[in-house]
Amino acid sequence: MKNTIRINTINNYLKKIFKEKTVKLTIDGGFTCPNRDGSKGFGGCSFCSSTGSGEFTSNNIHTQIQRLSDKWPKAKYLAYLQNHTNTYGSIEYLSELYHGLLAEPLIEGLIIGTRPDCISDDVLQLLKEIHRDNFMWLELGLQTKNDVIAKNINRMYETKVYDETMHRLTDAGIPVVTHVILGLPGEDENDMKDTIEHAVKMGTWGIKLHLLNIVKGSPMEKTHSSYLPFESIEHYVNTVVKLLTFIPENVTIHRLTADAHRKILISPPWSYMKRTILNGINNQMISQNLYQGMNVSTSISEVKLPSPVPTNTL
Repeated sequence: MKNTIRINTINNYLKKIFKEKTVKLTIDGGFTCPNRDGSKGFGGCSFCSSTGSGEFTSNNIHTQIQRLSDKWPKAKYLAYLQNHTNTYGSIEYLSELYHGLLAEPLIEGLIIGTRPDCISDDVLQLLKEIHRDNFMWLELGLQTKNDVIAKNINRMYETKVYDETMHRLTDAGIPVVTHVILGLPGEDENDMKDTIEHAVKMGTWGIKLHLLNIVKGSPMEKTHSSYLPFESIEHYVNTVVKLLTFIPENVTIHRLTADAHRKILISPPWSYMKRTILNGINNQMISQNLYQGMNVSTSISEVKLPSPVPTNTL
């Protein structure tokens, strides 16, 4: 890979699998979260907006496809249950929802965003059954390995819960994308690196690096409205570039920054400049001749990870 590409992006991976541009359709599955309804806590994680970070979600697959088809007439589509906790419901409802999305003629696969403390044995069995015949991956919000900082952001589970769930999922052959937030209050670059290396050690198939956004409607709006996670775009770009060199090249990169609506964004004020940030990362990788995984030992980078490809085809 080092001769052709510097970052193992999910876009490139999907293009190899489906041979066309592949688009994720963000779907609101009608869920809540145990950290909102009182089962674990109230108010959600402190960084999370009132929509459960679902500002871009929709309930209408066909409208989304129609809007995108002019730009990408041959595109393939994945259904992405993004906001709140999409395994937090009765097994009957989950089965009906998952199978219903996969039954849509233009949907090629399923992505499920959830929490590591919401994977019961019944849910795990359902995921295995889905993955047997369908392209699928699961997304888990870890955010940070540091349990002190996790408590401060009201995550409401310890990192050992993530670890135990990762063991169960990887043993079942379910690929996982781990969400990591960069710039949480109290963290430094070493904490961020520790979180990423921990997710890699636990067998994550993919990683999302998410710049912390302070947004309207989140608890942090009240407690950290003036907090700046990074001093500048350049500071953030430098940090991401360093971190990428510690992520094995066989781990897919699903996000390098944030994606908040400008109308709800409070800080950092430049976070909406997504193209500038991404260009900065790519340009620095090129100018410094850096590659994803270049500072990772060969033994780690060659570990076989679960694949989203249906298990009955492997």
